[in-house]
Amino acid sequence: MIAPERLAHYILKWRWAILLATLLLVGVAASGARFLTFSDNYRDYFSPDNPDLAAYEALQNIYTKTDSVLFLVAPKDGQVFTRRTLDTVIHLTQAAWKMPYAIRVDSVTNFQHTRADGDDLVVSDLVENVAALSDAEIAERKAIALGEPLLRNSLLSPRAHVTGINVTVSMPEGNATALPEVIAAARRLSAAVRARDPNVDIHLGGMVTVNAAFMEHAEGDVKKLMPIVFGVMLLVTALTLRSFSGTLATLLVIAFSVASAMGIAGWLGVHLNGASASAPLVILTLAVADSIHLLVAIFHGLRAGRPKRAAISEAIETNVGAIFLTTLDTVIGFLMFNFSEVPPYRDLGNIVALGIAGAFLFSIFFLPALMAVLPLRPRPAADGSHDARMIQFADWVIRHRRRLTWGVSLVAVGLMTAIPRNTFDDDFFKYFDKSTTFRQDIDFITDHLGAVYQLDYSLGSESEGGITDPAYLARLDAFANWYRSQPEVTHVTSLIDVMKRLNQNLHGDEKAAYRLPATREEAAQYLLLFEMSLPFGQDLNALISVDKSASRLVALLRNVSSNEASALDARAQQWLRDHAPATMQARGTGPTIIFAEIGRRNTRSMIVGDIVGVVLISGVMMVALRSVKFGLLTLAPNLVPLGMSLGIWGLWVGRVGMDVGPVTAMTFGLLVDDTVHNMTKYLHARRKLGMVPEAAIRYTFSTVGWAMGVASLILVAGFLVLTFSAFQFNVSMGQLAAITIVLALVTEYLLLPPLLMVVDKEP
Repeated sequence: MIAPERLAHYILKWRWAILLATLLLVGVAASGARFLTFSDNYRDYFSPDNPDLAAYEALQNIYTKTDSVLFLVAPKDGQVFTRRTLDTVIHLTQAAWKMPYAIRVDSVTNFQHTRADGDDLVVSDLVENVAALSDAEIAERKAIALGEPLLRNSLLSPRAHVTGINVTVSMPEGNATALPEVIAAARRLSAAVRARDPNVDIHLGGMVTVNAAFMEHAEGDVKKLMPIVFGVMLLVTALTLRSFSGTLATLLVIAFSVASAMGIAGWLGVHLNGASASAPLVILTLAVADSIHLLVAIFHGLRAGRPKRAAISEAIETNVGAIFLTTLDTVIGFLMFNFSEVPPYRDLGNIVALGIAGAFLFSIFFLPALMAVLPLRPRPAADGSHDARMIQFADWVIRHRRRLTWGVSLVAVGLMTAIPRNTFDDDFFKYFDKSTTFRQDIDFITDHLGAVYQLDYSLGSESEGGITDPAYLARLDAFANWYRSQPEVTHVTSLIDVMKRLNQNLHGDEKAAYRLPATREEAAQYLLLFEMSLPFGQDLNALISVDKSASRLVALLRNVSSNEASALDARAQQWLRDHAPATMQARGTGPTIIFAEIGRRNTRSMIVGDIVGVVLISGVMMVALRSVKFGLLTLAPNLVPLGMSLGIWGLWVGRVGMDVGPVTAMTFGLLVDDTVHNMTKYLHARRKLGMVPEAAIRYTFSTVGWAMGVASLILVAGFLVLTFSAFQFNVSMGQLAAITIVLALVTEYLLLPPLLMVVDKEP
């Protein structure tokens, strides 16, 4: 390995070549950004071998897909069954068929109502030619709709004050333009309907809008927050360094780090989405630390009267080792994201690791070379300078070391006792702020129609055509009734309601005949007759498999958390084990449950990643510091702040989901930075300068204390900007990271020095 002195010499000697080479390399790397694309599919949050996703995909392959856009029509007079509103619903239903990739449209008006006409079964739209209907006929249609189990609490509210039009779409895999096409068409149609009938409001829901929200908010955060983060960090840098040249150099290091990392990600074919798209914001926030340590050291030398080249050379010599260690530890922390069960988090960790590695190279080579050619005019040191104040602070810490050790330790233990208050829970609709249109629409749908979540079950029979077996239908009926009795459930859709209505129709519409067919032959005949009468796009594949060996049960849920959804599914599976044969055993699936399970799996995997990261980073520190004792000691100022921040999170929020899990790996990698600078300076004073522990602590505070505070301030400012995001992942990351960094700085100042004086007593 090249000696720091020779490295500094070569950097200054070849400064112009380094500047030119940097520009060329950044240009080549950044050019890959043109290959970056945004993925719009929530399925990207799951690995291909994820069992929960596999179960969901298997169900999607059997039945009509559930990717859909829901138009919720809310008439301002609170009455769906008026001529004006029904005409609007009919118009919207017909227009929705023209949306891109639409394969099915369901509404209260085109619901396939069945009735008996002598010995014939008549199947027709529930509401047709509304202008020709009398008031009595409209009232009759309303009564039918409210009495129909397949409509009430599904596409029609119990008060008939709002109604939904559900458009099922089948978008081609890998088509990056499909989702934008569908969501744009849905918004145009919504606006056109409102213009046609100002009496109604339209609210959009469905999984297509969820996909669009993840994509749009990810892109929006990059466009909106990046300039703010950039501006805030440059402002704080300018105010602390008070140097135009230093601020310009920092700006370029940050820009080069972000551009290179994102460009390389493009060359590697990475697809960005809601989680991984925050990588530029994270790199932007972290890339500044190395530059600050070098610049503070350079200006310290200049103010001490050293020539510019000597000050730059000394800054490189005294900081390159520590900056390399901090970079290595931070990169290790982000590479631990590869333990995540969520592919976008792996992409996030890898992209940020590339950015941090780039920031090291640009800080060590490009920044000193640039500073060597730029004019530097630091303000002269004055009484009460940063160094003097930091020495005074060190004296205060030394005098009160026992009180600080006990005080900080007690506070830390007290906060860490609140860690168990954190419970895993997730609600991916609540990943979006209430100020967003998407969240407002979802909340409105939840409040007025009652369901935005669903659980799906594919319940098999003994054989092909077995769903018409009376024994199968009886168990399916019992399972549907059990589900309806659950407090979380607002609606249950199954084959049972169709079969009971058909049996009633084919027995002269007698009320007493609203029951399941008595024989398998009757059930099969009724089903065949009904299917032959259905129009295009209204078939029963949403409920039964093609070979009629299985049927689907769909439970719509209130606004429940992931824990509540998982608990409900566990009860359902227990009911099936107790009351149904093996062929009907099924696990609940659908976006609700698969997100709940991926969150738990991700938390478990990230805990493993955190442990591996701690072991690796501790090993690196032991080797770098050439001491097992000091290597182990570095765990205290790194684990204690993380424990305290999780305790605060437990008291403040109390919820840990997919948005919080990866932050622990990230922050542990960050926390090591200050410890590395502290320990390397302390051991340099002890081993090279022969200082006693107290003097070594004063030396450490005077040489690195101010830079440590400035770097932490800039990091906190950058992460706090993320809290203004409308996307909860960025908000949680910003909040938890900012809290942890503040606590880490306090620990570095107030706990580590007293601990050093305890374990490194002068004999």
